[in-house]
Amino acid sequence: MSATELKWENIRNSLLWIVLPLIVGILIAASVPKPVIGIIRLNDAIYSYTAQDMIAQIHYAMEHPEVRAVVLAFDSPGGTVVDTEAVYMELTRLREMKPVVTAVNGMAASGAYYLSVNTDYIYAKPTSLVGNIGVIGYLPPAPFIIEDIISTGPYKLWGAPRDSDMRQIEMVKQGFFEAVNLGREGRLNAGPETIFTGQIWAGTEAVHLGIADEIGTETDAIEKAAELAKVANYEAIDLYELSVYGSGSSYPFFIQSPDGMMMPYPNEAGTYLLYIPPLPVK
Repeated sequence: MSATELKWENIRNSLLWIVLPLIVGILIAASVPKPVIGIIRLNDAIYSYTAQDMIAQIHYAMEHPEVRAVVLAFDSPGGTVVDTEAVYMELTRLREMKPVVTAVNGMAASGAYYLSVNTDYIYAKPTSLVGNIGVIGYLPPAPFIIEDIISTGPYKLWGAPRDSDMRQIEMVKQGFFEAVNLGREGRLNAGPETIFTGQIWAGTEAVHLGIADEIGTETDAIEKAAELAKVANYEAIDLYELSVYGSGSSYPFFIQSPDGMMMPYPNEAGTYLLYIPPLPVK
């Protein structure tokens, strides 16, 4: 082999050692999933079907390492106590692993706000409706005798005496208050005599009171989640399509009038973390 040929052979070998690791690095990088900011939307009341869907999405976020943070996008008046608590507990597990940020699009009232305080940061639009901290409940009727029905105890038909239901509502209320104090610790700018009146505030006032952190959009919430997760070059993806399969149609949570108009009242009596707006005066 001549000196020239030997020279070109050395150049080829050198280039091979430079290019080969570069190609391997590119292939490895291409095989690593791009960081994802997952979006979980709630545009309905919180009840069995919507809670199941949210929990499925939370589990997806926990089980997939490419999902580095989550944004909860809310437009909800709240819902049932038990379903709200179920989502809240799963959300607590998610927050132990990844940042979670709330974006209040239209409303995060009552149970939806209960979930919001279990996140790292809350954005609201200037006219979003936020708060309504508290509980509503329907007391059972006073026990009475039905001649054609035999029961083995005075509350078999009614489930509990009325004062027991009142104590349960008080217990749920105190749990809600504690969740707000814990989630917004050091950020509330007003005392309990203001925060816990059940009032619902526009986003601007919510930020002033410290029940939300900042005026902003869903895009701001996504950027904040990425910042908390310390990721760049990410993509934002709705987790519903990835995690919820064949959930089927749900029953209507709210009462429908005979003419098909949706009323702001739940179909069933019970205890609720729910905002019920006043009906317009005709």
